[in-house]
Amino acid sequence: MKRIFVLVHSPSVGPATWHPVAEQLTAEGHQVRVPSLLQVGPGGPPFWPRIAQAVRDDLAGIPKDQPLTLVAHSNAGLFVPSVRSGLDHPVTGSVFVDAALPARTGPTPAAPPELLEFLRPMAVDGTLPRWTDWWDEADIAPLFSDPAMRQKVIAEQPRLPLAYYEQRVPVPDGWDDHPCSYLLFGPPYDDTAADARARGWRTAHLPGAHLHQMVDPVGTARHLLALTADEA
Repeated sequence: MKRIFVLVHSPSVGPATWHPVAEQLTAEGHQVRVPSLLQVGPGGPPFWPRIAQAVRDDLAGIPKDQPLTLVAHSNAGLFVPSVRSGLDHPVTGSVFVDAALPARTGPTPAAPPELLEFLRPMAVDGTLPRWTDWWDEADIAPLFSDPAMRQKVIAEQPRLPLAYYEQRVPVPDGWDDHPCSYLLFGPPYDDTAADARARGWRTAHLPGAHLHQMVDPVGTARHLLALTADEA
């Protein structure tokens, strides 16, 4: 049975960040799911169970013996252990794409102290601006190759509560007892990729900015397939 690629977007943005890669993988004959995490913010903490449930719900119609490859971008990397533990399906591999890594032993802070210090003054009644509004134009513009792509990402972004970034995400024991790999785009995730190598994971580098999967879906898909070739 061919595995399904489950492309998990960062809750800070939306599923559009994975759609170009999903289209590329589908065109090459692979099965793909892109669960939406856009509704995990409302309702207050804890947030991580809603992320795991959203992925589980998206796969509700898939046979339980269907193997999956989890692919997480950015902040979604922190939730791979809890997502995996909440699934009935076998997970044959996990790929972290320019992503944060779960702590070797949990729980894992959703944001480091310096990021929380940066975010707290932005919150209004406990709610943050959209992710792309955190940064200067000089930081955001290089992420996008065309205005339509930028508008699509901006339009669907949620405004998450500050409490989302203050949460601590559990790391179930033994979650990484399957092949894990890391695809690096570039800074500031160089040290994270080095951590992945130190854990014995397969790693690859596709130079680009943080949303490079949208800019180069062909190259991203090629690297995902290469990193998970043993699972095919």
